[in-house]
Amino acid sequence: MKRAVLFDLDGVLVDSRHAQLATLAGFATSALGRRVTVADLPAWAATTPREHVLAELGHTGVISQDGWDAATATATLTAEVFPFVADTLSALRAAGVATGIVTLRSRQRVHWLLPPTVLDLIDIVVCYEDAAPKPAPDGLLLALDKLGVSPGDAVFVGDMESDMHAARAAGVTPIGAGWGFSSPTALTRAGATVVLPRADDLVDTLLSLISLE
Repeated sequence: MKRAVLFDLDGVLVDSRHAQLATLAGFATSALGRRVTVADLPAWAATTPREHVLAELGHTGVISQDGWDAATATATLTAEVFPFVADTLSALRAAGVATGIVTLRSRQRVHWLLPPTVLDLIDIVVCYEDAAPKPAPDGLLLALDKLGVSPGDAVFVGDMESDMHAARAAGVTPIGAGWGFSSPTALTRAGATVVLPRADDLVDTLLSLISLE
């Protein structure tokens, strides 16, 4: 029986919190014509849709995609893949477990964040343009369909409440990444089966949850 582990990207595989905040600040600086720093952003900026954050700062127009891409490309230079990622993906592959990413990022931006050595360890990547965004289950179901894995034989590791909702809706076991953007309490409240405070035992936990140990 084939099994799969799906991952969110930001906050789970990539330490991109500062990069996301820097993107917001950089875009706001350009769009508003005044200096906006990360410190000027509202406290909830990292876990709130960009439209709401920018509106709070005074931006009321359409978000320029070119301007957003320029801010993102610069900011993501500060983002780093978490140290555990390559070993975790390699161990899952060695155990015969399929892996995938389901992200709200566009495909172009995924390649800005992940080096080829990591992408080579991922079997499927579902991006914003491929399916309705989370909390809809579409992206998870698309990934599993392409992998040939049933939802009951998969887990999804995410760090946002929308990730937990998407997993539940897809019939996939939701795992909270406590090292990411949202608090363990928020992830538990959103329906996480288990919340891992750290990634130290991630491989063993994932293999146990999909009954491969």
